[in-house]
Amino acid sequence: MRTKWIAAAVALACAGVAQADTAAKAGATTKTVDDPRIAAILDSLGKVRTVESVALSPDGKHLAWAVKTNGKPVVEVADADGHNARRITKSSGCSEIGVIWAPDSRHLAFLSDCAGKAPGVEEGKQNDINVVDIAGKAAPQRLTHLTGYIDGLEWRPDGKALAFLYVPNATRRASATAAAKVQTGEVGVEGIEIQQVAMVEASGGAVTTLSPAGLHVYEFTFAPDSRRIAYVAAEPPGDNNWWVAKLYVQPAAPTAKGKPVTVVDTATLSGPLKDLQMAVPRFSPDGSRIAFIGGLMSDQGSTGGDIWTVSSNGGAAPVDVTPGITTTPAWIAWTGADELLVSEAAAGASRVSHYALSANGEASATTLFELPMTIGDGRLSMSVSLNSDASKAAFTASSYDKPYEVHLASLDGKAAPEAITSFNAGLKPSWGKAESITWTNEGHDVQGWLLYPANYNPKKHYGMIVSIHGGPAAAVTPRWPGAGYGGAPLSALGYFVFMPNPRGSYGQGEAFVQANRKDFGYGDLRDVLAGVDAIEKSHAVDDKRLGLTGWSYGGFMTMFAVTQTHRFSAAVAGAGISNWQSYYGQNLIDQWMKPYFGASVYDDPGVYGKSSAINFIKEVRTPTLIVVGERDAETPAPQSFEFWHALRAQNVPTSLVVYPGEGHGFARDASRRDVLARALAWFDRYLPATGK
Repeated sequence: MRTKWIAAAVALACAGVAQADTAAKAGATTKTVDDPRIAAILDSLGKVRTVESVALSPDGKHLAWAVKTNGKPVVEVADADGHNARRITKSSGCSEIGVIWAPDSRHLAFLSDCAGKAPGVEEGKQNDINVVDIAGKAAPQRLTHLTGYIDGLEWRPDGKALAFLYVPNATRRASATAAAKVQTGEVGVEGIEIQQVAMVEASGGAVTTLSPAGLHVYEFTFAPDSRRIAYVAAEPPGDNNWWVAKLYVQPAAPTAKGKPVTVVDTATLSGPLKDLQMAVPRFSPDGSRIAFIGGLMSDQGSTGGDIWTVSSNGGAAPVDVTPGITTTPAWIAWTGADELLVSEAAAGASRVSHYALSANGEASATTLFELPMTIGDGRLSMSVSLNSDASKAAFTASSYDKPYEVHLASLDGKAAPEAITSFNAGLKPSWGKAESITWTNEGHDVQGWLLYPANYNPKKHYGMIVSIHGGPAAAVTPRWPGAGYGGAPLSALGYFVFMPNPRGSYGQGEAFVQANRKDFGYGDLRDVLAGVDAIEKSHAVDDKRLGLTGWSYGGFMTMFAVTQTHRFSAAVAGAGISNWQSYYGQNLIDQWMKPYFGASVYDDPGVYGKSSAINFIKEVRTPTLIVVGERDAETPAPQSFEFWHALRAQNVPTSLVVYPGEGHGFARDASRRDVLARALAWFDRYLPATGK
């Protein structure tokens, strides 16, 4: 059945009919490019210059960044205060990303696709490693001639080599959010692509692999003495098995003897980390311990949990050094023998803290700074770039009212970070102001973000659209939007937009993250509706004009919520899940489900059935637009077909749009713009912002 559904979607899209309509009385979703309001919103979203990555030199004297210029990111080097920025290449039409300094603070490595397109690679051109001496006048040296996918570039601490994640002869990005390969041949056996740790000498030469071919590596790090690497890895297929990955340590030389040593296998543990996920492994300065983030995580790359430490030699149980904290650490770095720098989600904000480990293993935190912004340096979630003595940090930051700029922070806790670039000076939001909203529900402290309508008039009442984030293990933090789906464009069209962080989200501690296990669509939905009630008591929101939307888990919540309440007048479900029981057998990432549902669907179908929208479909009255990528591995298109088909049978106004070749995260700018335009038009039709 899955093959037939997808074949139907492809046929529709290729024929130029990217939507399927409901009964004749509902009409069709109209094309939106002729609406000048929507065209203006889309145009404004495309003006921002994003900063793809930023790195502070170890000596703290220079910065490097990759900033969008004429549609492509290019590498620039500047003084540490942002002055005297200059390009280091003369290429045009190429992408330059992933800047990282050598320990000598003189050599800079980055990835460039100037060499041309890789055979068979789905997205873009082939990236290769380039190194430039910023003190000299020579052009960057191309170190590699790869054919495949490369990511996670890192200098070996001794500065003599670079390591990276590599998938030889890759046909796609090594990510479950990328468009899935066409499922033909012997599924699960043929065409498996494995990501390994590879290395090349800083002077160039042959690329060698470090990790074994039988393990798919997701993250890695060097020991300070350069002699070992630690990594999180699992048996292939890589898309599915991150949720059961183990932490390994092995020698860092390709000719060294010794197999990987399993340091942590959460399946064999007892206690709170059992069967949960791990990310961001980091060796202590003396190499004796490894710290990592461990917790319930629904997606690789969306990192959150407690901080754990374990002996780097294995044989000991990991220790939770942050039990009971009410924030969510996402990234860590050792800054001393018993000191960690931690980036963490804190009730919808980004916080950087100093954690001191005590003799009994527990850590005490001191906040260095907190921003109502989204921060990162382009490597991992909330990562920042440090100088060698960890006295300064560089990162990019943006919010709903401040577009992307490079920021520099002194880590003495005495001053707030400062923006040191002006790439987007003069760029103003076309949406309304943002406000943090807090409320309590059923014993939980809950937080979310509210965007006011553009050109807000306090004498008027407005419609409000609730936008629920994906995950569920994630959080809404303020960021400047791109030309894709999100809440800010809806605000620009004249709505209040409420973006809650209900139970299951990051930012309130690990117990809060785990509070929706075996309870999808119930406690989390009650948190959302309680937030709506709280807003309506203090803001000019018309309860008769509420809308609902979300992508991924938010798409599921949208589908499920319209079966539980008639409070919403219109909905847009992106990449949603309508039937957890059929989804279990359709998706390519089923390993994530057992930690959340407690068992497989074959062992406990009831827990899946109670959260399946399809089992309550007779209750739906809300006009619902449904959108999905044709090659979505995380939330397969048949889930959207099933919901659309059921709505049609109930004569509920609906439309289904399937985007050919797209995965869970849309890669093509045309697709991102089209889905946003259709959603704006849908709400404008069924949920006028201020009444008509």
